Formats: sequence, C-alpha cells, structure tokens
Amino acid sequence: MTSSTDIKAPRVDDPRYNGLWRRVWSQFRKRRLAFSSLIIIALIYILGILAPVIQTHDYRETDLRNTQQGPSTEHWFGTDRAGRDLYTRVIWGIQTTVIITVTSFITGSLLLGVSIGLVAGYFRGWLDAVIMRIGEVISVFPDILLIILLAATLRPRIVEFARDVEDSYGITGLVSSGIVDYLVIGVALLPLSWFGMMRLVRGQVLVLREAEYVEAARAMGTSTPRILFRHILPNVVSPVIVSVSFGIGSIALSEVILSFFGLGVQPPRPSLGVMIGDVTARGGASVSVLRDHPEQLLAPIIVVWLLIFCWNIVGDALNDILNPRSR
Repeated sequence: MTSSTDIKAPRVDDPRYNGLWRRVWSQFRKRRLAFSSLIIIALIYILGILAPVIQTHDYRETDLRNTQQGPSTEHWFGTDRAGRDLYTRVIWGIQTTVIITVTSFITGSLLLGVSIGLVAGYFRGWLDAVIMRIGEVISVFPDILLIILLAATLRPRIVEFARDVEDSYGITGLVSSGIVDYLVIGVALLPLSWFGMMRLVRGQVLVLREAEYVEAARAMGTSTPRILFRHILPNVVSPVIVSVSFGIGSIALSEVILSFFGLGVQPPRPSLGVMIGDVTARGGASVSVLRDHPEQLLAPIIVVWLLIFCWNIVGDALNDILNPRSR
C-alpha cells in the first residue's frame, strides 16, 4: 500500500521539475523560427531598456531648421515635423512598451489572475461563483472599447490627483515623467489581462485539487497556502507560460492603440502609438506628412509588428512543447 508521503507533486526545487524545464528549453532551441523570434524580442527589449544610454539626441529636443529630414549620419532614421530625432524616439517608445507590457502582466495576469484563479478553483462554492460572475460581466464588453472607456474616464481623475500630490508635498515632475500615463494604461489594461488568466488557472486547479497528492497533503494537515503554492502552482506553470507568451503581444498592441488615440502616453514622452498618430492623424499637416514622408511610419510599425509576430511564434512553439495533446 502506498503511503501518503509517497504521493507528491513535483515542486519547484524537485529535480524532476527542473529536468522538465531543461527538456522544454532543449526542444525550444531546436525550433529555429521560435528561437530566432525569442532573440529578436530580447534585442528589442534590450534597446528599450538601454534607451538612455544608446540615444543620440534628447527625445524632447526639437530643431525647426531640420524638419522632415531623411536618414543621415546625424539622424539615423531622419527627423519628424518638429525636427526631433526619430531613432531616439523609437527606442524610447520601445522602452514605454516594455514598461507597460511587463508591469501590466506582472500585476494583472500573474499577481491577480493566478492568485484569484488558485483561490476560486480550490475553494469553489460562493467565492468561485462571485469571482466568475464579476469576470463574465467585464468580459461582455469588447476588450478594446472597455480599455478606451476606462482610460478616457480615469485619466482626468488620476492626473488631477497627481497634481494635488505635487502641490501638497512640493514634488515636481510626477505628471511630466510619464508615471501617471503608465498608471492610467496599467489600470485600463487590467480587465484585458486578469480574467483570461484567472479562468485558465481556475480550470487547472479544479482538476488538480482532486489529485491524490493534494488529498494526501490535506490529510497530513498541510496548510492551505502551502498546498496552493507548493503543490498545485508548479503544475499550473506550463499553461500560464503559454498564455503569457500569447498575451504580451496583445498588451503591446493595446498600449499602442491607446497612445494612438491620445489616451495613453502623452507628449513629450515618446510612444510608438504616438509616433504613428503624429503621421496618420487627421488634419492638413498630418495628411501632408503621410503623403510626402510615409517612411516615418516604417520604424514604429515594424517594431510593433515584430513584437506581436514574434510573441505569437514563441507562444505557438511553447504550446506545441508543453501541451501533451499537441505532441
């Protein structure tokens, strides 16, 4: 007869668990397209992180004597209609995308989505019902429309609160630094990021909570947090990683759309969406820029396309490797 101590789930510090991820990494490296996509993503993110170091100009610097210039040794990607260096603004726009996507996923998908999914799936009952009903009500709205509505509604209030803090405590630069913009976008993107992850984790936990090793742990008097985070969570990591790899591209696109409509990052802070909007926005000057200098769209659009495309390729590869049904 097998004792309860013999029935264990692989934990984070278990050699079997570490061996699994070594095999996953080994298989992933053999997929050249996916591995190349991961390298491209890493390079783009490194460019954004190192923007203050590798910039060639100040992103706020304007030069009205050199507007709408083509690529040159001084301005590698040319200049916009305000004479600002496009290369510098692109890498700072990448940094904006990196900050928003990473913080949105850490706070929304990983902290909220995984934690609430663990609780809802493990305890079930009225708590599960309340969480699911709230999520279903939110998910009824089209994602992008809900994000735009939240951003448009919250921005004036958050900006006003930030200005009150600046006036009360003598702090300067709280609004102009872009922190408020990041907060607005982060809050607006929460409905897009938490519910899908929560539903995924909940479905996995509903199955795992009935597993023999979980029942054995409960019989031995193991605390609920330890069961959730030491026994159940490691077995949920695989689908979570696949979901994250698919979702980061969507978050990046949502940030670009918000900034394009003027609801995300505000000038002078660069954003890929703002750069696209500067060229394609309605109005006589913008129409002239789009007609005479369409090349100004190339850099921001290529970066956005690469991020979304490469994250989807990585997600497909991870799904094939980690999903037993697709093997």
